[in-house]
Amino acid sequence: MTDGKSTCIYIAASAYDGRYTRICVASIRYFYPDIPIRLVVGGPLERGLAEELRRHWRVETADLPRGDYGWGFVKLEVLFGPPGEKFLVLDSDTVLTGPVLDAWSESRAAFLVDDETQSEADMKRLYYDWEKVRTADPAARPPRFVFNTGQWFGTAGVLQRDDFTPWVEWTMPRKLRHPEHFMPGDQGILNYVLNRKAETESLCIERRKIMRWPGHSMDGLSAETVSKRAAAPLVVHWAGMKRMRQRDMVGSDLLAFFERVYYQQLTAGGPRRIAAGCRDALSAWLLDVRVKVKLRSRKWLR
Repeated sequence: MTDGKSTCIYIAASAYDGRYTRICVASIRYFYPDIPIRLVVGGPLERGLAEELRRHWRVETADLPRGDYGWGFVKLEVLFGPPGEKFLVLDSDTVLTGPVLDAWSESRAAFLVDDETQSEADMKRLYYDWEKVRTADPAARPPRFVFNTGQWFGTAGVLQRDDFTPWVEWTMPRKLRHPEHFMPGDQGILNYVLNRKAETESLCIERRKIMRWPGHSMDGLSAETVSKRAAAPLVVHWAGMKRMRQRDMVGSDLLAFFERVYYQQLTAGGPRRIAAGCRDALSAWLLDVRVKVKLRSRKWLR
């Protein structure tokens, strides 16, 4: 499955994650020089990013209708692609630390997700509240598994749009029909639909430890171990951990390593890397200001 013909990697890209998207792409190409990489774009994208990635890193953009899909919902679209296509879905703020697709090539399951352990309270907070869901679906049960949707392996054509229709309005942007039951975005609803399919139709879903969250540990995963190809093959995901200055982040050495790899491929890579870092910091600051102003305005109006 890792020959680049039956497997591809999709990266969810947005206007605010351009720097991370570049780093993510560099980490994939470090281990898989030829695998197809496609951006799934659910809204505006940094100007010139798609062309830059296509020209220098052979990254294509998935053929999807352009528009505002809402938070994370564009990742569901890959489920409805060419039947039988095997894929890995990644958020932009991730990097590979080794040949993670080997786990997928060994699996016969339709889906492979992270083997995550959460308390019942955190399952309800981060994914969905199964007791509340029972008001709409009396057959709802406690989830057998939960996983962060910033990294998961899937097979197109196994799930249909109709499987989500009772829970998702296919408008632009997408909307949850019962937002009070699910975490916003794609995460809660994808977990719920896969749990129901596993329960009612015995859909084969394999669980392995494929994700590392820096908030728990970065043991064994450093720029040195990864560059020597001595690190465990995992997906590091900085979910909820991004900072205005990248060097202040846990695991910043790994981000810096792949950022250098990325700009080594470009003419005048050094100056362009510095300029991109400044642009990213400014964008993060402006976004932070906009959010604070919006929140304060709402508070004042109330």
